[in-house]
Amino acid sequence: MGVYIHWPFCVSKCPYCDFNSHVYGSIDQEQWIAAYIKSLEHYAELLPDKQVISIFFGGGTPSLMSGKSVAAIIDTVQRLWSVANDLEITLEANPTSVEISKFKSFKDAGVNRISIGVQAFNNDDLKFLGRGHDVSDSLRAIEIASSMFERYSFDLIYARPQQSLGAWEVELKDALKYAKGHLSLYQLSIEKGTPFYKRHNSGEFAIPDEVQGADFYHLTQDIMEDAGLPAYEVSNHAQAGQECRHNLIYWNMADYIGVGAGAHGRFMMGEDKYASKDNHIPDKWLKDVTHKLEKLSAEDRFIEDVMMGLRLRDGISIKRCEDVLDIDKLADICAQDWAQLNGDNLSLTREGLLRLNAIIPYILK
Repeated sequence: MGVYIHWPFCVSKCPYCDFNSHVYGSIDQEQWIAAYIKSLEHYAELLPDKQVISIFFGGGTPSLMSGKSVAAIIDTVQRLWSVANDLEITLEANPTSVEISKFKSFKDAGVNRISIGVQAFNNDDLKFLGRGHDVSDSLRAIEIASSMFERYSFDLIYARPQQSLGAWEVELKDALKYAKGHLSLYQLSIEKGTPFYKRHNSGEFAIPDEVQGADFYHLTQDIMEDAGLPAYEVSNHAQAGQECRHNLIYWNMADYIGVGAGAHGRFMMGEDKYASKDNHIPDKWLKDVTHKLEKLSAEDRFIEDVMMGLRLRDGISIKRCEDVLDIDKLADICAQDWAQLNGDNLSLTREGLLRLNAIIPYILK
């Protein structure tokens, strides 16, 4: 199984972000680490026989944690469960000078993969996105990560306001000079409840429409495929063998536990699969450290398999999910060249992935 650790704190809230992240003046890390350890011990009692193949520190901004805190959590996981020899331990980080200075302590703690939130190689756009770093900070962070970690990745957001296809092509090809096997590339979306949602609705800025967005998407796929880093998931690109193993757990619906405010989990206990969801309010989670469990029905499990699996280049098994799929509608999307069948396997084409959010409810019974 995988272990997800959610650190829900940030120095500031990015205007496009709808994740469960909060800005606090001060944080008692020792108190929080004690709560994480208590939570992990709870799951070790429920799931004593699992083998941990990945640990992922996400957020929020987990690079605000101290190396000592990260080490305490990793040591606890290794104490409570057997772990794979090639255990992947990823930590998300922002490329600010303060966080870069912690990279060595994270490595010493056991982290072996860093994911850096670069978001743009353009200072004006970084300011627009509310980021606390500039391009030189990003390049420095990537340089240090490259020297310390065998595996690292960074994120970019594209289809930004007033961004042209030509400008994105130049930026992405420049970014590839610094990539080492993995890039996460997200098209800017406007999510309800974020500052961008209000500003966008008021007409303060505009983002590319669906047709223009499709052009950005296809250009991105062309560039990444030519560079030998094709998409293995809608927004994630990697050389063979460099895929994020932890995220593949999610998309393949394998077992993982989620620990921290707002964290989710999915795991088998006996013959049944359970979903867990932690309280999203940090203070309440810290006070109670409880985990709400819900047994998933067979139908729920198959629907989740479809929703997650079709994000992957490899697709899903039709036989496994046939109870929730409308076979006639599968034929429709294949006829439209939005999907392809290869024996028992169904996967979406590029055009299908562009319509992912519409296709999934369409093909479900």
